[in-house]
Amino acid sequence: MRDRWITDWPTSQRFPHYTRANAGEVLADPVSPLGWSFGWDGGIVDGYKNGLIRIGAYEESDFDPEHPESVACFGGYFYINLSAIRMQGVRNSAATVEALDQAFFGDHPDVPPYVAHPDDDKPHLTAGIDAHTAWVMSGVAWPELDADKSDAEALRESRGDLSSYTDQQLVTRARHVQSKLSHLFSQHVVSGSSAAVAPGLLGVVATAIGEPNLPMTLLSSIGDVDSADANYALWTLSRLVRDDARLMAAFDTDPNVVLDHAPSEFRRAWDDFILEFGSRGPDEWDLRSPTWETHPPLLLAALDRVRLQSDDESPHARHALKAARRDELVATARRALVDNADVAPLLDLGLSAGKMMAHRERTKTTIVRVLHEARMAFRELGRRHGHDESIFQLLDEELDAYVADPASFSEILEQRHAEWRELFDLEPPFIIANATVEPLGRWPRKNDKVAVVASAGDVLSGVAGSPGVARGVARVVLDPADPGDLGPGDILVAPCTDPSWTPLFMTSAAVVVNVGGQISHAVIVSRELGVPCVVSVTDATERIRDGAFIEVDGDTGVVTIVH
Repeated sequence: MRDRWITDWPTSQRFPHYTRANAGEVLADPVSPLGWSFGWDGGIVDGYKNGLIRIGAYEESDFDPEHPESVACFGGYFYINLSAIRMQGVRNSAATVEALDQAFFGDHPDVPPYVAHPDDDKPHLTAGIDAHTAWVMSGVAWPELDADKSDAEALRESRGDLSSYTDQQLVTRARHVQSKLSHLFSQHVVSGSSAAVAPGLLGVVATAIGEPNLPMTLLSSIGDVDSADANYALWTLSRLVRDDARLMAAFDTDPNVVLDHAPSEFRRAWDDFILEFGSRGPDEWDLRSPTWETHPPLLLAALDRVRLQSDDESPHARHALKAARRDELVATARRALVDNADVAPLLDLGLSAGKMMAHRERTKTTIVRVLHEARMAFRELGRRHGHDESIFQLLDEELDAYVADPASFSEILEQRHAEWRELFDLEPPFIIANATVEPLGRWPRKNDKVAVVASAGDVLSGVAGSPGVARGVARVVLDPADPGDLGPGDILVAPCTDPSWTPLFMTSAAVVVNVGGQISHAVIVSRELGVPCVVSVTDATERIRDGAFIEVDGDTGVVTIVH
């Protein structure tokens, strides 16, 4: 094995610490060479930097021109630059490094201590930070996001038949997509970093009135969450299945062949769904990753589980119940704060800032939809030259040479694909400290790690994500395309949950996830659908036995093995 992978970055001496915290949720697996060089190096990283500057806590001089210290790639794995992110705790008077570290890591023992650098403290940025925070708390509309969404829809509609494109036209279309990535990811960074404001404000209110779960409840069922829309649409599709005995029988026999003999009404609804949501899939930030459009069995597997739900389990009904509970709690909080003039304003400011969570889901949904158009162009390019999956082993700078002579790349793409698959066997370090990355040959193997299976009475601690308490049979699912025996009332235990997993939430009494934070996509969608959720339960998929009966407390972040 090589000491370094072909897309790996040099480390930064200015900002020397990196982490997989939160990064493992964005890209769980090693990113493909084309996915990193075309998507990330080709636009997303620049957007990340620009977004950090827009929130006021950074300026251009903070970043290396060639490898801006916001994220990085080591061993093919995606990392967030911990040292750079800490500047939001150093430079924002309303935050601290300690609070930021706690939100990212809890009490993880390997987190390196913060050591001040002469360039960390920049008082001249304070006014910009404060102005941005005031904007977030104002809850004003952000119409530019609506325009971005419309542009993404227009791009999808412009696709046409990719098989009629020349090779060069396919690359040209992909380059058009690439030109949009910096702007769109800048929007996502602004909304994502701003989404943490509301929990902080509502946390102060919660302490004042003695309601520790208030932030989670008030940020549930906020509405207009784009990443939840696919779940509502899938629910409607599942009702078509449930109401048709022929479709139910077909799913009972083999979900993967349902489309071959589906009635026209269902097929039209399916095609409409794929047009709108076909860009979603696991690890969707990587161009090589499968999506609902490229790999229909992913969606059919989810639909197979959702169809089993009774009409009483409608996500619309769950949403309405949580929204009603939220409104009741807002009224209760107002009464409790009537004589607390210092804290009372924070309630409305927190509710207004909560809109950023919906904005965050919109910005992600939009850029994922745009990125998908490049994925489809490259898949067509690879298909016609016999490089269906290996096309993603290209580097961005090799695209023109590939178009000129595809056959000349066959051997090197095959070799790279084999080497890239070896990276999946590695356990990436949770923390890379002091700008030191061990050679890949020294990284531990995932198979070397053995977690102790939890027994009856054991309590596993995580981060409270979505409120509520549920008991049920644990179903450990490692691949959304293979949900196994997950059925109504069971509890989904998953390694991570990007939006491609969330349809399985609708058939689950609760969700437990290995990774994630309080503003992760899984948490936001869980709250929108009214499903209790606990995230950041270390090694949950290994420690919780499939078939165990467990209790999930989404209010406290505790998972208990009952028997």
